[in-house]
Amino acid sequence: MRVEIWSDIACPWCYIGKARFEKGLAAFAHRDDVEVVHRSFELDPHRAKGDTGPVLEMLAKKYGRTLDEARAMEAHVASNAHAEGLEYLADGRDHGNTFDIHRLLHLARERGRQNELLDLAYRANFAEERSVFDDETLVALAVEAGLDETEARGVLADPSAYADAVRDDEREAAELGANGVPFFVLDRRYGVSGGQPAEVFTQALEQAWQGRALQPVGGAATDAEACGPDGCEVPPRA
Repeated sequence: MRVEIWSDIACPWCYIGKARFEKGLAAFAHRDDVEVVHRSFELDPHRAKGDTGPVLEMLAKKYGRTLDEARAMEAHVASNAHAEGLEYLADGRDHGNTFDIHRLLHLARERGRQNELLDLAYRANFAEERSVFDDETLVALAVEAGLDETEARGVLADPSAYADAVRDDEREAAELGANGVPFFVLDRRYGVSGGQPAEVFTQALEQAWQGRALQPVGGAATDAEACGPDGCEVPPRA
């Protein structure tokens, strides 16, 4: 069985959702027969390369909140990350265009190192004070994931390298009805949206394996946090 996961490095619920999915997969009896493929989805595709800024300022501006309220929003996400055993910096991170990261992830998939690079990129973005919007950081992460440095630099130097692959993933997401991430598709028959609890993923895998009716592609098993083009779910004002 193949599970395809659309996500973006800038999406905190993708970071959390990946951890929850992996816990759900670990509890699935046929886990060794599941192929997991990560696909591209940009939350801010129109942002220019090099246009980066603090996450808290971006959140405050996007939602019309104060910086203190933006910190509270990030603290809410951080508490969910910590509950999954993930490190999370609620302050000090930056935000930018993720197109180059997605292009490198396609190279990593061809070299059998996609999951390794994805984990390193998530950790750098959400748990470390390292900007994933800097070419040298991306090269360092690629090498750490087991990719060839010269090949990684070549991809970053050529804007067309794997660009079509990224766009194809994004076009498929739109065709499947995904307007936010993370978005999970099981055998191109069933879809699960958002950072669901681990047990929801286990149940979805079991139902898909047995061929029972689950949720049509484009739907969500239950409500769960996700990020879309307009941002991530925002806690209501106190």
